[in-house]
Amino acid sequence: MIPADALRAEADLYGTMQLAQQLQASDVGAGTLEALAEAVDLLCRAYPVVPAGTLRDRTQKRLAQINHLLAGRLTLDQHRELLVTTGWLTALLGCVHYDLGEREEAETARRAAFEMGRQVGHGELMGWAHEMSAWFALVEGRYEDVVTAARMGQAVAGTSSAMVQLTLQEARGLARIGDRREADRALTRGAEVLGSLPMPSHPDHHFVFDHAKWIFYAATCYTWLADDDRAEEHARETIQMHTRPDGTSNAPMRIADAHIDLGIVHARRGDLDASVEHGMVAFDIDRRSLTDLVNRAGDLDRVLRQRYRRESLSQEFHERFMAARTALANRRPDLLD
Repeated sequence: MIPADALRAEADLYGTMQLAQQLQASDVGAGTLEALAEAVDLLCRAYPVVPAGTLRDRTQKRLAQINHLLAGRLTLDQHRELLVTTGWLTALLGCVHYDLGEREEAETARRAAFEMGRQVGHGELMGWAHEMSAWFALVEGRYEDVVTAARMGQAVAGTSSAMVQLTLQEARGLARIGDRREADRALTRGAEVLGSLPMPSHPDHHFVFDHAKWIFYAATCYTWLADDDRAEEHARETIQMHTRPDGTSNAPMRIADAHIDLGIVHARRGDLDASVEHGMVAFDIDRRSLTDLVNRAGDLDRVLRQRYRRESLSQEFHERFMAARTALANRRPDLLD
C-alpha cells in the first residue's frame, strides 16, 4: 500500500460495522485494540502526503471516538495498551498542529503524549515527545534547547527509531550552533543506532526512522555547516530517493527542504538563477509543513539578500517568502495555493 492510500484504508477500517459495534460496547476486546492500533498506524503513514488540515481533522475525530473507551471497563493491560495507542495518536496530532502554525495546540498535544508515555513507562513514546520539543526549538531558533531536549529524549528512548531521530535532531542543533565536530559525531551515532535496527516494513510511518531520513537530515546539517559539496550530494540523493517515475513524491516535505538546501548551495556558489529556481520549487509542493517551510525559506532568503539584494530574482523570492510568513502568521496555508 502506498502512503496516499493510508487515509482511505483508515476510513474503511473505521467504517466496518463490526468495529462500529465494538466502539459502542462498554468492554474492549482484543479485536478492538488491534483495530485501533492499525488505524493509528495508517494515520501515521498518511502524514507525509495528506494535507495537514485534513489529517488534523481526522486525527481529532478519531481521538474523540477513542477517548471514551478509557472510561469504560478495562483490564490493566487493556488500559495500558489503549493509553499507548492514544499517546501515538496525540503525538501525531501535535505534529500536524505544528505544521499548521498552531503552536499552543501542538505543545498541549505534545505534553499529553509525553504524560501517556510516562504513565505506562513507554520510553519510545516519551522519546518522541522530547523529539517534538527539539523540533519546535529548532524552528524557533532556540538551538541550545534543541540539544538539551534531544539529549533528554535519548536518555529514555532506548534502541528505537526515536533514538535515531533524537540523535539527528541533536546534530541539527549542533550544526545551527556551528559545532562541526560534535554535529558529525551525532550524525555518526545516529547512523550506528539506525544500523542496529531492523529494516522498517513501513518507512513512510511518521514515527519510523529509515536510511532515507538520515540522508535528508544530513543534507540540512551540512548546509548549515557550509559543507556545500556534501550538502548538495545528500540533497540530490533525497530528491532522487523520494521522486516516483511519474514525477510525484512519497515525501514532498523532505523534497521541499532538499530544494532549499540546494538553493542555499547555489547561492553561495554564485548561481542566482539556480538558487531561486530551487527555492521556488519548495513553495509549489502541495503537502507542506508551513512552519518548517517558512523557517527554511528564511535561511535561503537571508543568503539571497546578503549576496543579491538588488537583483530582481532575489526580490521575487523575498516576496514569495513574505507571503508564506503572512500565511503562517494568519494560520492561512491556503494563501499559498
